[in-house]
Amino acid sequence: MNSFIQARLQLARADFSLDVDLQLPGRGVTALFGPSGCGKTTCLRSLAGLERARGRVVVNRNVWQDDAQKQWLPTHRRALGYVFQEASLFAHLSVRKNIAYGLQRAPAERRRISHERAVELLGIGHLLERMPATLSGGERQRVAIARALATSPEVLLMDEPLAALDAQRKSEVLPYLEQLQRSLLIPIVYVSHSMDEVARLAQHMVLLRAGQVVAQGPVTELLSSLDLPLARGDLAAAVVQARVQAHDASDCLSTLEFDGGRLLLVMHQPRPVGTQVQLRVQARDVSLSLSRPEGSSILNILPVQVLDLREDGPGQAMVSLQAGRTRLLARITQHSARALQLRAGMQLFAQIKGMALLD
Repeated sequence: MNSFIQARLQLARADFSLDVDLQLPGRGVTALFGPSGCGKTTCLRSLAGLERARGRVVVNRNVWQDDAQKQWLPTHRRALGYVFQEASLFAHLSVRKNIAYGLQRAPAERRRISHERAVELLGIGHLLERMPATLSGGERQRVAIARALATSPEVLLMDEPLAALDAQRKSEVLPYLEQLQRSLLIPIVYVSHSMDEVARLAQHMVLLRAGQVVAQGPVTELLSSLDLPLARGDLAAAVVQARVQAHDASDCLSTLEFDGGRLLLVMHQPRPVGTQVQLRVQARDVSLSLSRPEGSSILNILPVQVLDLREDGPGQAMVSLQAGRTRLLARITQHSARALQLRAGMQLFAQIKGMALLD
């Protein structure tokens, strides 16, 4: 990976310290993830220059900060867009004028995202003459994102933009965030404590704990790494990238193809053939067999290879599996692991009892 964002940051407070070394890609969504108080927002604010951490920040070869060389670019001169938990719109300005304010922040020679493009990406054309007080929470947040995009940023920073919204409003905004990561050529750094959001939106992840980086890399790899806390407990899950191959309308059953084989999933509202989809497969919904089961109600049975296995609490074991280039997890009893004589490199079959479409 050629790092688009390089940041080495240190910050000390009475009750907290941040010490991170980030290497982030130049496209797609990178999630800063971890428990409350781990430093996600502090890290994001330090990238923006809103917190005065010590160190070095380079974005697209442009040095924003280098304390060793006494270089410091204030926030208003950094080519970034910032979206807060609250929309923070100008209450006295219409939606159109809020976005125009963002547009004016970008010098003419740096403007790459027009007013019209920002409006189109967030689906807010019908709101342009409205005032912020008349908008729903989801609408306000979409306007705030459009205003941030109108600055033509080199990086978009988002601090839990869905945290203040209820479930219905989140479901309204999420498709637009997906559209952004598909359409934009700029990186998005996204703070979240919701694994569902991370699994749905992000391709890259930085896992933080107590102000330090525990791991960083592709989301699919970090979710299934037995060395990390994400692959432990009853909520452990893997993400599968697949493509819709066919749909059987009589059974509402879609055939999905991925690099480890084919999967069948009930879809009441089928996606068009060729559509890329993401599936979340929880470890507790995967069982293992030494031979391919016959006469089973389980539709999805895949040949897999054992990568590793670890104890996962009293009487439980977590097994890391390889299906093609995709990693899966299975949480089974330690009794079953011994009975199957599981070991790294072993070939067997994974039975997937359930999976969720991330949409």
